[in-house]
Amino acid sequence: MKDPIIHGAIRNSLLQGFLCCLLATALLFSFSVKTAHAQDVPAAIDPGPRPGPQPSIGGAGHPIPGLPADQVTFWADGLILFRDTVSVKGTLSGEPLAGLGPAFNGNSCLLCHSQPAIGGSSPAQNPQIGIANLDGATNTIPPFLTAAGPVLEARFIHNADGSPDGGVHDLFTITGRVDAPANCTLAQPDFVTQLQNGNISLRIPIPTFGEGFVENVSEDAFKNNLAALKAVKKAAGIAGRFNTSGNDGTITRFGWKAQNKSMLMFAGEASNVELGITNEMFTNERTNSGCATNATPEDNTHVIIPTGTNAGDDASQVSSLIENFTIFMRLNAAAVPCDFFTSQTTCQPLGASALRGQALFGTIVPATAGTAPNTGIGCVLCHTDQLRTAKSNLASLNNVEFHPFSDFALHHMGAGLADGISQGQAGPDEFRTAPLWGVGQRIFFLHDGRTNNLVSAIQLHASPCAVGQVCSEANAVVAAFNALTQAQQQDLIAFLRSL
Repeated sequence: MKDPIIHGAIRNSLLQGFLCCLLATALLFSFSVKTAHAQDVPAAIDPGPRPGPQPSIGGAGHPIPGLPADQVTFWADGLILFRDTVSVKGTLSGEPLAGLGPAFNGNSCLLCHSQPAIGGSSPAQNPQIGIANLDGATNTIPPFLTAAGPVLEARFIHNADGSPDGGVHDLFTITGRVDAPANCTLAQPDFVTQLQNGNISLRIPIPTFGEGFVENVSEDAFKNNLAALKAVKKAAGIAGRFNTSGNDGTITRFGWKAQNKSMLMFAGEASNVELGITNEMFTNERTNSGCATNATPEDNTHVIIPTGTNAGDDASQVSSLIENFTIFMRLNAAAVPCDFFTSQTTCQPLGASALRGQALFGTIVPATAGTAPNTGIGCVLCHTDQLRTAKSNLASLNNVEFHPFSDFALHHMGAGLADGISQGQAGPDEFRTAPLWGVGQRIFFLHDGRTNNLVSAIQLHASPCAVGQVCSEANAVVAAFNALTQAQQQDLIAFLRSL
């Protein structure tokens, strides 16, 4: 299989011009019929998450196939710690990990990442409701949390003086818990007032499946992929740029705004911000108020001589929590595409409807050398269907093709999805293209989980182009989706739910 970014067809300016004209014509037509079509044609129906998580029916939640035994062991050890519960001292029954709080959003990695399996995204029933008063804690439920809604974190857009904030303000504190210091009186933020002031931006958890592949894509591969089909993308109003590290200028790729560089950075930040555990990357408590009495960092590399006999067990024993979390996420397999309608017991190849939907979505990789890529209605122009990893010392991640359905670039989404928060190079309305592998088993969509319906999620990508505001780069593609027949829209949803 050839690398999609080096095909002669893509580099050929005449072919790009031809494709550009075709897409521009289609998009102009779709804009002209959008209003009438939306009124006359019933919307497609999202059938909901496909079955899982068993690998036999395409589910994630297992190590990358072909890993050596010691790496599988390390992955399994990391999984156990990923699902373990954290308490303040690590002394409570059933809550063996230490370092919770003083403020926190959850008491385990699993709490946020469990759908459809450990390491995934938000479950259907929000477990944050059940931990608000666990072990005697005196928290009240913030008004934006609901039992049937997604797991959430809250960021404040501005500080009290009007300057930019953008940081996470944890939902709960350890005040009142049986394992909290007696003088701990840390109060929760005033979420009611912040909601009234329109000063809160909410975010849901991102799945961690397949992240090792993403981590090992080279800078050049990302840049070349974004530059491919430039004229076609321009005709559709799509540009994109990468978020970068303020230290070395390299591409960052994890998080809703691609703000994190690596899985270790992601693990260290999440452990500290979401659970409250200090670690060797984030060594200090975020808040105190008489509540932080543990020695820091609470999570350390264990400088010991391993007593096990398996190299994977030994490595896990020496490693810190965040290193175990990282190995678990790095070696997580991605979900396997399976047809939703063909079978709900075994993983089947895409059926006729999903294949038609795939054609509408678009495939950049030509089926045969020299043929033009199919850009469909333009979804694939941002949701890249194939990338390749660089050379890796892990054989399963070494120079392999994978299918994330993302270019991992930032794109303007307009006022409709703007959250008012800047992170690194990402501005208030810019978000990383959400990877769509595994989307067939997800429940909540968009950065704040505002919908559990894929059709609505597509529609919400569009945003009016008000004076002085940047348009959503998805406007033309959403218009093209609206111009499809109901049957065509249903085919596209069938394809998405197969991923």
